[in-house]
Amino acid sequence: LLLLVATAGRAGDARQEEAVRALARRLLGPRAAAVSLSVDPALAAGGPDIYRLWSPPGAGVAVAVAGSSGVAAAAGLYRYLRDFCGCHLSWSGAQLRLPDPLPRLRAEIRAAAPGRYRYYQNVCAQSYSFAWWDWARWEREIDWMALSGINLAPAFAGQEAVWQRVYRNLGLNQSEIDKYFTGPAFLAWNRMGNLRRWAGPLPPPWHFKQLYLQYRIVERMRSLGMTTVLPAFAGHVPQGILRVFPRVNATRLGHWSHFDCTYSCVYLLDPEDPMFQVIGTLFLKELIKEFGTDHVYSADTFNEMTPLSSDPAYLSRVSNAVFRSMTGADPKALWLMQGWLFQHQPDFWQPAQVRALLHGVPLGRMIVLDLFAESKPVYQWTESFYGQPFIWCMLHNFGGNHGLFGTVEAINHGPFAARRFPNSTMVGTGLVPEGIEQNDMVYELMNELGWRQEPLDLPSWVSRYAERRYGAPNAAAAGAWRLLLRSVYNCTGVCVNHNRSPLVRRPSLHMDTELWYNASDVYEAWRLLLSAGAELGSSPAFLYDLVDVTRQAAQQLVSDYYLSIRQAFQSHTLPELLTAGGVLVYDLLPELDSLLSSHSLFLLGRWLESARAVATSDQEAEQYELNARNQVTLWGPSGNILDYANKQLGGLVLDYYTVRWSLFVSVLVESLNSGHPFHQDQFNQAVFQVERGFIYNKKRYPAVPSGDTMEISRKLFLKYYP
Repeated sequence: LLLLVATAGRAGDARQEEAVRALARRLLGPRAAAVSLSVDPALAAGGPDIYRLWSPPGAGVAVAVAGSSGVAAAAGLYRYLRDFCGCHLSWSGAQLRLPDPLPRLRAEIRAAAPGRYRYYQNVCAQSYSFAWWDWARWEREIDWMALSGINLAPAFAGQEAVWQRVYRNLGLNQSEIDKYFTGPAFLAWNRMGNLRRWAGPLPPPWHFKQLYLQYRIVERMRSLGMTTVLPAFAGHVPQGILRVFPRVNATRLGHWSHFDCTYSCVYLLDPEDPMFQVIGTLFLKELIKEFGTDHVYSADTFNEMTPLSSDPAYLSRVSNAVFRSMTGADPKALWLMQGWLFQHQPDFWQPAQVRALLHGVPLGRMIVLDLFAESKPVYQWTESFYGQPFIWCMLHNFGGNHGLFGTVEAINHGPFAARRFPNSTMVGTGLVPEGIEQNDMVYELMNELGWRQEPLDLPSWVSRYAERRYGAPNAAAAGAWRLLLRSVYNCTGVCVNHNRSPLVRRPSLHMDTELWYNASDVYEAWRLLLSAGAELGSSPAFLYDLVDVTRQAAQQLVSDYYLSIRQAFQSHTLPELLTAGGVLVYDLLPELDSLLSSHSLFLLGRWLESARAVATSDQEAEQYELNARNQVTLWGPSGNILDYANKQLGGLVLDYYTVRWSLFVSVLVESLNSGHPFHQDQFNQAVFQVERGFIYNKKRYPAVPSGDTMEISRKLFLKYYP
């Protein structure tokens, strides 16, 4: 069935060929004429994707690329651009200085993917990163996906419009629907049954715009030969269902995270209630009628929610009911499920419970995403998911936080070890960050590994990466990257990339300043990058990396000043407290804000203005901006998941983090002066007003950078380099 699904949704060869040629024209402009691109499914002979590269005789065409799908041809094109033209493409920009003429290949190159799937996207990224995207931004992302060889991805936009139609047909009124959907920045958790109402409702124009986007997203993905994953019914329903069907058997789930039942405690339909199949099949039929299907569906019934019973028979009934609601609408349905729940609540999900949930679905009709496989692989203790196919995924990022981080050794060896595991059911690799547009290097590495049969030599790989990224060889830049590779990018053991730096957390006297790496490696990488500035300063990717590495160094310095502040307070030395606090609040943090404000990808205004741009009225613009501000700060009405989605952005550092630190230092100084002890709970109440004040300050932040990145980084370096 996996083979059926992998090929069933694919567009015809000619359509895929045209789509990949159009991609080449968007990427290379007129130079695309020197590249011949073709799609021939017979290359793969029913197996995983394959591409071939060769230089045909004669003038005109420098290289020919043939792929078994549009995606395979695009991946072959990127291989040529990367390895033979020294080009690079990432979230932070493109380096596409092509040699003239384009180089010819001495011999044919043939590459076969080791697994059927290369998967991309996390359900949370729909909110943390994609919430405000327009088609132009989606088009760039889908191009990057194709060039990266990604062939399996969710298409989740517009589903609320379809759900609204289904709920209205079932007899719910608009106010009942409005009390269910969250605002746009929190829809990911509404879809998983964690949250309702918060920051909502969804205005009618939101639905129209999302439907329009979804049509274009699925059309483009499919035209390139990608398999789209559509949402399915997981069992969560609005309270209005109980009014319309008073005899329905639904249970109210407990609260999620730090939310009480005002905004959580969603109802879950009993899997054996007839309405489960009615609603699930109705929704999927409506969705398929609207968008067509590639037969793969996503549903997560127990994401961070404890099931009502640990009885294996109950768990099997639940998964079987979810699956039957899919096959009721599409007999070829394949269920794609996140495996996050198994490692998130291991006390509940013992082997018997995991096996029961997985075996409620026929073997081969489910694919499990081993979501955090680089740190906490589940396949190892579940006998390869008890026979269900799985995808080895790198989660890497939580909350879309900034912060240099990677587990390069784990991702360089993990997928190959998983394939060798006894009776392995692994069918591919995946990238599933909660937020994107950070740590480009890790994603480039993971995408390359998705096409390899064995691990890479990382130090030499990263030196070549630096050269491609900046468009020129530079010993200092390569040296900086090798230092970063062995330090920030090589976390070992159980590593959670959730930025807990004092910089981005509510101040207290018990903050975590532990690092998994040697801080001096980052300072030295900073020095080396600055020294390369004269040669590489015209490279957009270099300037992005200079901001990012300087930001990381500043983050480390904030921890040092915090430790000095804490030490001075605890030893009652007011002059040292005033000095350390003064430098932090009046110089280091404002300078960091200036640095971030000098680059377009580190601007708070870019995030807020993209939210406002989706709106069709001033009222909508206000709602969307409040959604965007709340997500990166309080994450809820009262700091329920405070700073989970923290970002280091120009404007946010100055008007949110710095103001908090200023209050903290002032309260400590007052405590020493008055002799009254410091009370964290009193401080928390006071600082909450500051945090909430930022969300409602109505200040418009620039979406255009200002200042000279190199100059600001150099100024910070001369002042603060240890």
